[in-house]
Amino acid sequence: MNTILVTGGAGFIGANFVHFVLSNRADCRVINADVLTYSGNLENLCDVESDPRYRFVRADICDSAAMAPLVEEADAIVHMAAESHVDRSILDSEPFIRTNVLGTQNLLDTVRKAPGGPRRFVYVSTDEVYGSLPLDDKSALFTEETPLAANSPYAASKAAGDLLVRAAHHTFGMETLTTRCSNNFGPYQFPEKVIPLFVANLIEGKKVPLYGDGLNVRDWLHVDDHCEAILTVLEKGTAGEVYNVGGNNERSNVELTHAILELMGHGEEMIERVKDRPGHDRRYAIDATKIDRELGWKPSRSAWPRALAETVRWYQDNTEWWQRVRTGAYRDYYERQYGSTASA
Repeated sequence: MNTILVTGGAGFIGANFVHFVLSNRADCRVINADVLTYSGNLENLCDVESDPRYRFVRADICDSAAMAPLVEEADAIVHMAAESHVDRSILDSEPFIRTNVLGTQNLLDTVRKAPGGPRRFVYVSTDEVYGSLPLDDKSALFTEETPLAANSPYAASKAAGDLLVRAAHHTFGMETLTTRCSNNFGPYQFPEKVIPLFVANLIEGKKVPLYGDGLNVRDWLHVDDHCEAILTVLEKGTAGEVYNVGGNNERSNVELTHAILELMGHGEEMIERVKDRPGHDRRYAIDATKIDRELGWKPSRSAWPRALAETVRWYQDNTEWWQRVRTGAYRDYYERQYGSTASA
């Protein structure tokens, strides 16, 4: 496999994946197709712009005419382009349906119709499609056989994409694979997400917002572990299969909050309790034994406290990056590089 088309490669996970592939596969080229909505940031990739193995194309996955020539160039597709913030999906679900459902179906159709034979297609999904687990049963885990029971508009849109990818394999014989990951953390994460939000707030002297009772539990996966797992699935996975990807790193939101406060030298006085969001899932927990057993992958970078401390330090050391993102000034970079067509 020589050329990988990555959709959404200017986002958090996408940009880290582009870096990971270029750093670990000398024989691979990467085409990054991203429409550059609010969370796409090409500054995340400025250090690889001059790499002859990398190319950026501003394109919408819903636009078949734009995607078709990129698909034809590619030997494989890693589909990450998605609207991903639960709170935004509660306020307005339409962009989530357009991108996560219609965009995924359009991309699948484009890949299926492309000349040159079958292409591997990895769909990057989320553990949120499984719904919620009970807090009082730590033995309960999401497996690949857990029924889909999405509880937010975001999760429902991703679950729809999961089923479209499954149908593409079973109906048309496409070489599709699906990964379902737990909560990611690491560099370049859009600062509306909890870890960069909390770090940025504390640096600016603001309190950190903690939803409800704070007992909601998530499994935290370092983004580099996730990128390695995606590449492993692309190269070794069985077509038609789903692979859970977790960090073996369950923490409640209260634990996460206190850990960040301690790392940054603050106490409980910097916590602001806020009303819980509607339908907030109580616990996510991944059983990732399948990907270990069948493909030989397990997380090696996600363990706390070191991984969390390194992530907090990255945001402390890169205040200009997240300040430009928070103010929208990072879009000046697009104006310089690509003219005044970047969307707001």
